[in-house]
Order: sequence, then structure tokens, then C-alpha cells
Amino acid sequence: MAITQAVANSFKGQLLTGTHNFTATTGNVFKLALYTSASTMSSATTVYANTAEVANTGQYVTGGGVLVNISPVVSTGVAFIDFNDLSFTGVTLTAAGALIYNTSATVTNAAVAVLSFGGDKTATAGTFTIQFPAATVTTAILFIS
Repeated sequence: MAITQAVANSFKGQLLTGTHNFTATTGNVFKLALYTSASTMSSATTVYANTAEVANTGQYVTGGGVLVNISPVVSTGVAFIDFNDLSFTGVTLTAAGALIYNTSATVTNAAVAVLSFGGDKTATAGTFTIQFPAATVTTAILFIS
């Protein structure tokens, strides 16, 4: 099994049909779900599924957590989006990756991006935090150039 970091191919096509709205206050609701190393996800992932998802523990529940997004920015010809870091408290878990998905698009639970952690990351009776990269034209979690 493997988690391969990628933007979902289906997401790329859905951008051209207006399926996803990243506007902070009036846009869609995006979530992040955590997965074990038993998961197989890649650019071919099209929707959220709970197969090999991390089990409920502490603040983490099936389906993951809601992401707080910052409205899209365009700078020097590059459009990008950022999310606030996401933490799950009181958890004991091991995760190898995550899926960002859209819960309110016309395509139910449409996959946006697969994140690989490069190996298992753990938290024991503590806090598990997803720290997103800086929101710049070259490092944002999602950017179109």
C-alpha cells in the first residue's frame, strides 16, 4: 500500500467546471482526513472514503476535521490557497498521510489533494497537528502557475 502525494486529477477537471469554491466566508467546506500506511491514495483518488482511515480517538473522528481556508490570492501570475494549521487534541494515533476533500461541492466529498507524510507520524495522548506550508507562490499547499 502507498500514499503518493498529488493533486487529484478529478479536482483539476472540476476546477474548469466551477465545482470548487475556496472563498473563505462564502465558499465550500473543505475537510482533512488522516490515513494509515494501509491506505492506497494517489492522483487517481476521486472522493473521500474511510478505508484505512485513522480510527476515532480524542478529538479526531471519522471524516477528519474542517479546514479554515483563506480566500484565494493571485500574485505574480500565480493563484494559490492556504489553510490554517489543523490540530486534533487528546489523540493516540499513527498516520501516514491525509486527504483534503470538499464536502459541499456538487460532487459529494470530492478529492482535492493527497498528502503523504513520508512515513508514519504518531501522537500518544497528545496533539496531532497538520502544519501547512507558507502561503507563497512557490510553497502554498495548492497553487496554479
